[in-house]
Amino acid sequence: MSNRYPTPVTPTRTRIGWIGIGVMGGAMASRLISAGYALTVYSRTASNAAPLLSLGAKLAASPSDLAASTDVIFTMIGHPSDVRNLVLDKLLPSLAPNTVIIDHTSSHPALARQIYHSALKKNCYSIDAPVSGGDIGAKEGKLAIFAGGDAEVVNWLKPLFDVLGKTNYMGSAGKGQSCKIANQIAVGCNLVGLSEGLVFAEKAGLDKEKFMEAVRGGAAGSMAMELFGKRMIGRDFRPGGFAEYMVKDLGMGVDEVVVLPGAALSKQLFSGMVANGDGKLGTQGLITVIEKMNGIGG
Repeated sequence: MSNRYPTPVTPTRTRIGWIGIGVMGGAMASRLISAGYALTVYSRTASNAAPLLSLGAKLAASPSDLAASTDVIFTMIGHPSDVRNLVLDKLLPSLAPNTVIIDHTSSHPALARQIYHSALKKNCYSIDAPVSGGDIGAKEGKLAIFAGGDAEVVNWLKPLFDVLGKTNYMGSAGKGQSCKIANQIAVGCNLVGLSEGLVFAEKAGLDKEKFMEAVRGGAAGSMAMELFGKRMIGRDFRPGGFAEYMVKDLGMGVDEVVVLPGAALSKQLFSGMVANGDGKLGTQGLITVIEKMNGIGG
């Protein structure tokens, strides 16, 4: 890597491409622009790119045009099928040698490995780097980044990752995605517990704000509580990550040959959110499912 990339990543030399400018992707891309990097973005709905264009980003006409004019491409989209279609069918055929693709999508480890090997055949590189920290972490540059792929490439990309959060190198291709799945299993179970704790507190006649303040410093405290507790109490279900994506992520975990009863239950409850028409709410909306099971709310 160092022989092929003799110059470091810098705002003046490194051309960045970005595909996927939703709640998370848009915030992450804007941080790179603020750090001085020149970004070219692609969006199927061009109007969605307006906030980034106002900050100085350029708009590509197609993924292939973006691929042909950038050195490092970030993707942050929806499902593994979207990643497969975009990266394997549209980006890879148009890449110049030594281009790096960084996929922040929560996707499947096997697909990450396939993309890695397909990129190598083009003398390019692929890093699977899903993130955790929600919309707040994305805006504040405090995401946990789980990186899989060549360690040398991840190290070369550190100036970019440092703008977005803290990089955790997990190992070979696909290991970043495996770490994200494990992360989502822990988060999903945390959200179930937090939801049930708040519903019990309400049923017991406790002030929910006082309950959360009392327990947050003890063993019940968690990052899930810090990120989502007040939102649950305030009925703020705006998405940092969609509930329907949690179903996807947990599904990739429970489909493995390992017994995960907590993850299976979490997936079932998040699937209940989707069945209720709430799949586009934030994951903190899980409390609505527990409430409905207890006759609270509509």
